[in-house]
Amino acid sequence: MSQQGYVAAPPYSQSQPGMGGYSAGFGPPNSSLQYGHYGDPNSSHAAPQPSMSKSTVPLGSSAPLGPLSPGTHQFSQNNFQSVPSASGQQPHRFQNPPPLNSTGPSYPPCSHQSQPASPDAASTSCTTQLANQLNSMQINSYGPGAVQSSRMSSGHPASFQGPQPLPLAQHQMALLPGPQIPPPANNFSGLCAQSTLPSMARQDGIPGSGLPNPNLQQLPGQTPGPGCHPQQANYGPQMAGSQLSYPGAFPGGPAQLSGPPQKKLDPDSIPSPIQVIENDKASRGGQIYATNMRGQVPPLVTTDCLIQDQGHASPRYIRCTTYCFPSSSDMAKQAHIPLAAVIQPFAIVPQNETPLYVVNHGETGPIRCNRCKAYMCPFMQFIEGGRRYQCGFCNCINDVPPFFFQHLDHIGRRVDHYERPELSLGSYEYVATLDYCRDNKPPNPPAYIFMIDVSYRNTNSGLVKLICNELKTLLDKLPREEQEESSAVRVGFVTYNKVLHFFNVKSNLAQPQMMVVSDVGEVFVPLLDGFLVNFQESRSVVNNLLDQIPEMFADTNESETIFAPVIQAGMEALKAAECAGKLFIFHSSLPTAEAPGKLRNRDDKKLLNTDKEKTLFQPQVNSYESLARDCVANACCVNLFLFPNQYVDIASVGLVTMYTGGTLYKYNNFQLSSDSPQFLTDLRRDIEKKTGFDAIMRVRTSTGFRATDFFGAIYMNNTTDVEMAAVDCDKAVTVEFKHDDKLNEDSGALIQCAVLYTSVSGQRRLRIHNIGLNCSTQLADVYKTCETDALINFFAKSAFKAILSQPLKAVREILVSQTAHMLACYRKNCASPSAVSQLILPDAMKVLPVYMNCLLKSCVLTGRPEIPTDERAYHRQLVMSMGVADTQLFFYPQLLPIHNLDLKSNAVPAAVRCSEERLSEGGAFILANGLSMFLWLGVSTPPELIQGLFNVPSFAHISTEATLLPDLTNPYSKKIKSIMEQIQNQKPYTMKLMIVKQREQPEMLFRQFLVEDKSIHGGASYVDFLCCVHREICQLLN
Repeated sequence: MSQQGYVAAPPYSQSQPGMGGYSAGFGPPNSSLQYGHYGDPNSSHAAPQPSMSKSTVPLGSSAPLGPLSPGTHQFSQNNFQSVPSASGQQPHRFQNPPPLNSTGPSYPPCSHQSQPASPDAASTSCTTQLANQLNSMQINSYGPGAVQSSRMSSGHPASFQGPQPLPLAQHQMALLPGPQIPPPANNFSGLCAQSTLPSMARQDGIPGSGLPNPNLQQLPGQTPGPGCHPQQANYGPQMAGSQLSYPGAFPGGPAQLSGPPQKKLDPDSIPSPIQVIENDKASRGGQIYATNMRGQVPPLVTTDCLIQDQGHASPRYIRCTTYCFPSSSDMAKQAHIPLAAVIQPFAIVPQNETPLYVVNHGETGPIRCNRCKAYMCPFMQFIEGGRRYQCGFCNCINDVPPFFFQHLDHIGRRVDHYERPELSLGSYEYVATLDYCRDNKPPNPPAYIFMIDVSYRNTNSGLVKLICNELKTLLDKLPREEQEESSAVRVGFVTYNKVLHFFNVKSNLAQPQMMVVSDVGEVFVPLLDGFLVNFQESRSVVNNLLDQIPEMFADTNESETIFAPVIQAGMEALKAAECAGKLFIFHSSLPTAEAPGKLRNRDDKKLLNTDKEKTLFQPQVNSYESLARDCVANACCVNLFLFPNQYVDIASVGLVTMYTGGTLYKYNNFQLSSDSPQFLTDLRRDIEKKTGFDAIMRVRTSTGFRATDFFGAIYMNNTTDVEMAAVDCDKAVTVEFKHDDKLNEDSGALIQCAVLYTSVSGQRRLRIHNIGLNCSTQLADVYKTCETDALINFFAKSAFKAILSQPLKAVREILVSQTAHMLACYRKNCASPSAVSQLILPDAMKVLPVYMNCLLKSCVLTGRPEIPTDERAYHRQLVMSMGVADTQLFFYPQLLPIHNLDLKSNAVPAAVRCSEERLSEGGAFILANGLSMFLWLGVSTPPELIQGLFNVPSFAHISTEATLLPDLTNPYSKKIKSIMEQIQNQKPYTMKLMIVKQREQPEMLFRQFLVEDKSIHGGASYVDFLCCVHREICQLLN
C-alpha cells in the first residue's frame, strides 16, 4: 500500500468536516457551524494537490502556553527520552501551509507497480536509526525489573520505565547505526540527553522507490495500493489493496522484499498498555479513592479500588476524556481533545461500597433551581444565613423552601450538610412526585413478555424446549426491590411463526388458552385480562403452558417468520396494560413472510469499500425506525436473542433493540450441546439485571459550555432529552460538550446528569449524578488529566455513528488525523524544544496510539469480504452502548499466561501484551475481550498442566470441540476455572470458551485478537502505526 494511505485529510484551504466537534469531527449536520461537521453539504471533499501536506485543522492559531508536565515521553527515530519541565518558551505557531509546489513533506507519486503493498512507509534509514538507538540505549525494557512508575493522583506524568540511561554528561555519545554497547544502567537526571545521531530522514521528497520495511510482506496475488493521493471527491469502488487508509493494509505473506537487512524496532521500547495498567494497579490498587476534590483523575478502569463518594460522582458512574477542560473554545479547537463524559447511570456498585441513598421530600418533591431546573446538589452555595442559595450551574439566587431551611456554620456550610445526601454526595436518588409521571398518575410495575419463534428450525433444534424449561426456574428470579419478598413484575407469553399466538394464563384457569392473530398487517392484542399475570399467582397455569409449547409445535413445517409485527404486538400489550416493560424475543431467521418489516437478503460484498458500504449499516426499510420511535414512546424495551445460521440483517432487526435501550445477543449456528450454557447464562443475567424503565436523561452544565452530542442505545426526540425505554446496569451514554463562552478557572466546569425512571417496583424516581471538573488556560493541564480509556470510548462511538453517513475510508482517515493533531499540539505547546524527529507523547496519552490502532483494525471499520456483514453490524451495535471498562477490554483484550501459576494464590496472573511474540511453545494462555474467550495451548505445554485441565495424557489427546473445561477437582483445574470466573465476572456478555491448539486451523481466529500485530484482515502492527502517526505529526509541525 502506498504512502498516501496515511494522509489524514483534505488540504488546509478547505472547510473541513469534523469528528466529535473540532475541525475534524463526526457529528450531526446541524451542529454549530464554527466546528464544521460531517454531513455538511458545503464541505464536500475536494481532490487535494499531489504535493501538498494535508491536515484537518485551520492551523495557525497561537497556543496558550502551559508549564510542561514533568516526565513527558519522547521517543524518536534518533532519540528516545524523558522530558523535563520547561518554562519560558515562546508560544509556537503552526506554520502556514506550504505553497503547492513546495518541496515540503509530501507522499511520493509513484505507479501502482513500483510501490509494494507493504504497510510501512518509513524510509529504511529512519526505522534503522530508531531501532539502533532504542536497542543500544536499552530504554524501556518493560520486563520484570522495570522500575515501577506511579501515576500520582495529582496527574503528574510518569517517565518511561526500564533501565535508566546515563546522566547527561556521560550520555553525549554518538549513536550510529549498528549494534552498540549498551551503557550501564544508572540514575537518569531527567535532563534532555540529546545524542548526536543524525536527524531522522523525514519523508522529504523520498523517491517512489524508497525501500519499505522488508519485515512487512505482501500476500501473493494482491495488487499493490495506488501511489497517488486519494481523490476525496469521488468515493467509487477502490482497487483491491487499498482498503485501509492507514499502514498495514495487508497481512504478511511469503514475498520478502530485497534490500539491506534492517534492524527491527524493538516492541519493548514503545509504550506498553500492560505496563500502564500494572503501574496504576501498583500505585492505586486496593486503596480508598475519595471523590472529594474537583477535577481529580480517578484510577484506571482496570484498577480495583474502594470508591468513597464525598461530593462528586464515583467514576463507576461517570468518566471523562479529560478532568480539566480548556477555558476557551479556541484552546479546545487547538488541542483537538474531545471534551466528553461517559455516563453509566445504573452501574453496578460492589458489595463493599455504599448503595445510593433515596431522598424523599414528600409531596413537595425535589428542590430545583428556578431558572435552569438543576436539582439540589453539593454545588449549590447557601447565602444570607441559609435562607437563600445560589445555583452552581446558572448562578441564579433562589429562596430556600421553609421545610428545607437550616442554619449555616462558621464556614458558611449548613449544619446538616453531612446528614443530607443531596448536599454532601455526588450521587443519590429522589422519590419523584406525580408531576414527574405520565398523565400525572403513579406508574404500574413493569411487565416482561416472552416471545418465542416456533418455526421449524427452532423446534427441531430443541431450542424451544430449552427456553421453556429454563423459564420455569427463571421466573422465580424476576427482579425485585431489596426489601420486597416477591417481584412486582408481571409476565406474558407469545409464540409466533407466520402468525402470532397469545396465551391466557389467568390464575383461575385449569388450562392455558391460546388465541391466534393471523392478521399480522394490523396487529391487535386479542385479550387483556389474563395475558399479563403475576407469576406467583399463576404458577401452575404458566408451568403447564411451558410444558405444552414444545409439544404444540413439534410437528410444524412452517419455516417462514415475521418479526416487526411481533414487536408491535408486545408494545400494544404493554400500552393496553398502561405499563412499561421488556420484550424478550427469541428469533432465528431473516423475516421473509409477507408482513410489515419483511426483509430480503441484501448482503452484497460488492458494496465493500464503495460509497454505498454505509447502506449495509442502515436499516433496509423505514418501518423499523418508526416502530422504534413508537416503542420508546410507550416505554417498551426490546431484548433480542438471535440464533442465526445465515444472514439475518442485524442492521434492520437490531435497530429497535438499539433505540429502546435493549440488549442484542447473537449465537451463530447454535448447537444445543455446546452453546446452551452461554445462552442460558446470558438469559439469566438479563432477567435479573438492575434496570430503570421509561427513562429520560437530561445533562445540565454550568455556564460556558453545554452538551451537544449523545451516543448510546438511546433515542432523541429533541436536542436535550435522552429517551430510553429502559436503561440497565451495563448501558452507558457518551456525551460530548462544546464551549459557548469562556470558562472560569475558579468555578470550574460542573456537570449534572439526572435520570427520571420507573423502578422495578413501579416507583417513579430521579437518579442524580454530579461531577466537577477543573478549567485551565494552560494546555499542559488539559493533557495531564486526560483519560485514554474514555477517549477511545468516545472515538469508537463517534466513528461508529459516522459510518452511517460517511465512507469508511474518510472515517478512518479522520481518526488517524485526530490522533496526530492531539499529539502534535502537545508537542508544539507543552513539550520542551527538541528535534522535530522526536516523537513526544504526553504521559496520560502514551498508549493512545496502540488503542487507536486497535479501533482502526476493528471489524466494523475494516471492510473485508471474509468478515460477515452481520458480525460488523452486531459489533457496531454492542460498542454503541458500552461503558469505558467494556470498550477498554473489547479493543485491547486481556492475555494471561497460565503455565506457571502460583496455585496457592487467589490472584489472577498479570497480563502480557497482545502479541504473538509473547506466546511460547511451552506455554498456555487465556485471552478474553468481553465477547470471546480462548484457551491457547502451545505444542510443548507441560503434560501435568494438560492432565490437570483435560484429564488426558498429552497435547495430541486434547479435543478442541469442548466449550467448557471438564469438572475436575485437582488444583490446576480449580485455579484456571477460578481465573475464568473472575474474568467473566460483571461482564455484560457470557464469553464462550474456545480451545485453540498451536499450529491448528482455529488458531487463525485467535490471532485476530493479538492486536499489537499486523492483522490478517488488513491493519498495521502497533509499531508501524506509531511510525505512521509520527510522520503525520512531523508534517503538522513543519
